[in-house]
Amino acid sequence: MFSLKDKTVLITGGASGIGLAISQTFAQAGAVVHILELNTEQARLRAEEIIANGGQAHAHAVDVSNQAQVIDVVDQIAAGGPIHIVVNNAGVSHIGTVESTTEADFDRVFSVNVKGAYNCLHATIPHLKAAGGGVVLNMASIAATVGIPDRFAYSMTKGAVVAMTLSVAKDYLKHNIRCNCISPARVHTPFVDGFLAKTYPGQEAEMFAKLAATQPIGRMAKPEEVAALALYLCSDEAGFITGCDYAIDGGFTRLNN
Repeated sequence: MFSLKDKTVLITGGASGIGLAISQTFAQAGAVVHILELNTEQARLRAEEIIANGGQAHAHAVDVSNQAQVIDVVDQIAAGGPIHIVVNNAGVSHIGTVESTTEADFDRVFSVNVKGAYNCLHATIPHLKAAGGGVVLNMASIAATVGIPDRFAYSMTKGAVVAMTLSVAKDYLKHNIRCNCISPARVHTPFVDGFLAKTYPGQEAEMFAKLAATQPIGRMAKPEEVAALALYLCSDEAGFITGCDYAIDGGFTRLNN
């Protein structure tokens, strides 16, 4: 079950954190993984690791906020054969309220999280249509639907991702394209460790425990757990699922009182 054998998959931000877990999981399921990443060297190294473990992977340097770059890379990949699955995972975070968020902050987060997702959808949907259908999976966040302190700009962008998911799912039903999104709560990635080291030097363990405890289940998610849900939603077994936002949050959105 959940085989992606010989499926061509594009994963933005696929060389670190949740994106890397998805790249590795999809490669293990038989997919030909194309990692689209701003960090060229990191993408190359991760692709080499996947290949060394028996998988198929390719690295591509691309800034998702640059539409011309995205279209060029996507067209190059499509020239080698049909694209089957697109995972819009690339994203950046920001901490701040509407008052403390500068215009530059707002534009930076918007350009990656919203425009970046749009650019990838704009570039890949024609190829999915030409292939007779496919799957799009967007990475949203519980911040799209739950009030999170000091996450004004980030929450705004993830709300847009959910809206784009519904729109694409509706518009391309007739083209056999499914589109869903995943909304994680806190996930233990290198980003979290870096944030704690920078913001709470000397208090990393204490603050990590506090952040983990905000999930009723008592811990953060593992990237591999998000990747497992992504694998299901992109597999043929999920063929009856489209236009859905899946919370993977340890009970955060429903059980926090």
